[in-house]
Amino acid sequence: MRAAVGALRSRPAVGTAAAVSLVVLLGTGSPAYADETTGGDQTTTQPDTGSGQPETDSGAESGSGSIGAHIRLNQSTPPSSRSAATATATSADPDWEPPVCWYEPMYTPEEYEEFIKGAYGGAPGGSPAEGYAQKREKEKYHKGDEGLWWQVQFPDETYDRACPVTTENWEIWVPPADPQPDPNKVTPEVLSQLALNSTKLPTPPVELRPRADRLLVNLGTRVAFEGDLDRVWTTASLDYKGVQLAATTVATPVALKVDAGTADADPRSCTYDLVKGKDGYTADSEDAGCNVTYLRASGDGTYPFKASITWQVTWTDSADPDGPPRQPGLPDGLSTFEQDVTVKEAQAVNRASGVNRG
Repeated sequence: MRAAVGALRSRPAVGTAAAVSLVVLLGTGSPAYADETTGGDQTTTQPDTGSGQPETDSGAESGSGSIGAHIRLNQSTPPSSRSAATATATSADPDWEPPVCWYEPMYTPEEYEEFIKGAYGGAPGGSPAEGYAQKREKEKYHKGDEGLWWQVQFPDETYDRACPVTTENWEIWVPPADPQPDPNKVTPEVLSQLALNSTKLPTPPVELRPRADRLLVNLGTRVAFEGDLDRVWTTASLDYKGVQLAATTVATPVALKVDAGTADADPRSCTYDLVKGKDGYTADSEDAGCNVTYLRASGDGTYPFKASITWQVTWTDSADPDGPPRQPGLPDGLSTFEQDVTVKEAQAVNRASGVNRG
């Protein structure tokens, strides 16, 4: 299915830089959008989505953004997770990848005619751009037909992965009743993947006791869970020219895994189940049998202690996080806290402190 990255280089060249056009300079391999948003870090004017945004818990905070041309992103974080530092979710499946490109609704037939003539009207004779424009002109831009022209969009401008869309079909015609949907059309499933890839998760609120620079060989180290977490959800929605789609990914914290960072620890790693409490999900590690005991000093270096939370991810095909989960499933998400720890021999600490235990 995937075309080579070099296929982007053969995108029909543009003769004139029209204000509302997809511009690809021949040989650059870098599609550039004028008056359209290609990444979530840019600003675009979005239509009122009405019910396209999720209902949030009382007191929940929301973060919004956009991706592609008309997809809106809205993340809601309940108060119990608000104080924690956040980072973009990492997939627990190393082979999982978010969509590299997709088709979105863009033009009516009349708008598409204006777009093509403006973008490719001055293309040199015999060029790919001229051929592309002639191809669409022969189709009469589907004027008089019901439907929309859909155009390929990208999550950002890195283009570091191959897009399965061929340059001969940078736009496709989609009638109201699409008998053979293109596999690259945006769907709720695609939106769920984009939502997951945009989700920011709280990092594990853990604290080492004793603290990271006071650890001793053969002294048990408690990994205290300081705070509660709750589920986090992100809605990706599209409401443009009568096409309305939405999907919501819901991430629920289910486990805390601790890794001591060295084989010279007992245990090297352990996992705590997170349980739902009054204020969110938490782990009681005080009496846990898998608190870490370091068996060897770190010498002049440190050990890379790591704590990771596993988030079970589900998705709905609406803006409602409480809607029925859909298939296919999404991979679990991970959020990680890392800290270098220093472990010393107790005798060395006593000598440095001037304590004589002899």
